[in-house]
Amino acid sequence: MSRAIRAAAAVLSLFAASAAVAEAPARPARLGLCASCHGESGRSAIKGTPHLAGQDLDYLKSALAAYRSGARDVAVMRAAVGALTPAELDELAAWFAAQASAPQ
Repeated sequence: MSRAIRAAAAVLSLFAASAAVAEAPARPARLGLCASCHGESGRSAIKGTPHLAGQDLDYLKSALAAYRSGARDVAVMRAAVGALTPAELDELAAWFAAQASAPQ
């Protein structure tokens, strides 16, 4: 491989890596609330608790809003997210959506 091609490949890989880092959401301040059951990475170790890692962002936002409003009547979830602001819910949804999904 020529020197120019290797240099171009190196530059492109740096751009790709920096774009991936730039898109990764910051760790939410309220993550511990969810992590106690769903795991910080969104891969739950508790039987019967759903994995959140890699879920669709819009789905997670919608589900969290439904728990908060009571449209999804799950007491533990309503208690967990009831005091969170819409911005905090969006941060949590973005965090879990960006995590690598659990192996099947």
